[in-house]
Amino acid sequence: MARRETPAAGPGSRALVVDVIRSAVSISRVELAERTNLTQPSISNIVRDLIADGIVHETGSTGSVRGKPRQLLAITPATRFGVGFQLGPETVTCVAIDLTGGVVGREVVPLDDTDLSDQLAERFDDFLLGLDLPRDRIEGLAVVAPAAPPSDRTGPPEWAAVRGRLAERLGIPVLVENDAAAAALGEFWTRRVSREQAFGSVYLSAGVGAGLVFGGALFRGASFDAGELGHMSIMYDGRPCPCGNRGCVERYASMTATVDAARAAGLAIEQKTVFSAYDAIAHAAVSGDPDAFAVVDQAAGYLSVAVTSMVNLLDLGRVVLTGPGMAIAGSIYARRLRAHLAATAHARHRHEIVVELSAQPRDAAGIGAAALVVQASIAPGHTTGMPGADRA
Repeated sequence: MARRETPAAGPGSRALVVDVIRSAVSISRVELAERTNLTQPSISNIVRDLIADGIVHETGSTGSVRGKPRQLLAITPATRFGVGFQLGPETVTCVAIDLTGGVVGREVVPLDDTDLSDQLAERFDDFLLGLDLPRDRIEGLAVVAPAAPPSDRTGPPEWAAVRGRLAERLGIPVLVENDAAAAALGEFWTRRVSREQAFGSVYLSAGVGAGLVFGGALFRGASFDAGELGHMSIMYDGRPCPCGNRGCVERYASMTATVDAARAAGLAIEQKTVFSAYDAIAHAAVSGDPDAFAVVDQAAGYLSVAVTSMVNLLDLGRVVLTGPGMAIAGSIYARRLRAHLAATAHARHRHEIVVELSAQPRDAAGIGAAALVVQASIAPGHTTGMPGADRA
């Protein structure tokens, strides 16, 4: 067998080692070398640096075939933290996580019409004070929001300027990202998914989005536009969409579209906002109202068609359903998607396609935002952030 040469322990190798330790929970250096295909000297150098940085620690030992115990390695949770802000129509959800993705703090506060960067900076200071987290252990802040419309890719609201002002005022790295992509990374990180698995999540909100994680990193696309599941056409001559296409699944399966369908079907909906109206419909659907169920189930059917196409195209092995639209009626969507994949997925006879529901669908994007910070800090081989929103 050819002898492997010792590669330089660069950022990519460090990111690889961190991801393998994270997903394994605890692992020996020998197993790390086997799983990463790095040499023992490279593993020793990387692990030594990670221990010195407080990211990894030795935790007990396990036996080996030669009798000498092997020291196990694990992520050290509370040495560093990431903070994520998830912007909604009227509120901001603030989340802090440790290095394993464990949530150490969460709160939801209102937004007003004053300067956004000033509000977020004040909220950051108050949030850390309330949690009593050491400022020097905070690796950064990530802010996530719905993607800009296809006709306006500058992002809401002028993200580069907001990021710059926040980074200057707070004195820490600041990232920005769309909510669907952030939620995917958050689900990947907190579920300890292996970097070897092709992973995707579907984010149901006022629109429809998706996030894709390949090799432990978000897949971005040529212009940071990957994951626009909402603009996948399921009817070539269907409803026109603001993106210029026709029959986009967002026009049939988003929370907005579902509320419109419910009102067209004559359901009595008193709530004024899309989010509150959709929640009322979802509650009725899972409580046995046949008319509400029919509306939600139809939306789930439309979404399943688009998600199956995404699974077929990318050969995904695992899909998580998340976002505020999955908080109440997620079981209806999961049941529909599993049935559709079982009947039509191209790879259904070769491997299982796991469909799971998020444990925290309303907060998934905020958790993912904090995970962006953590990943950028301890595994810098991964690229994070939208164009113009790199680390300060």
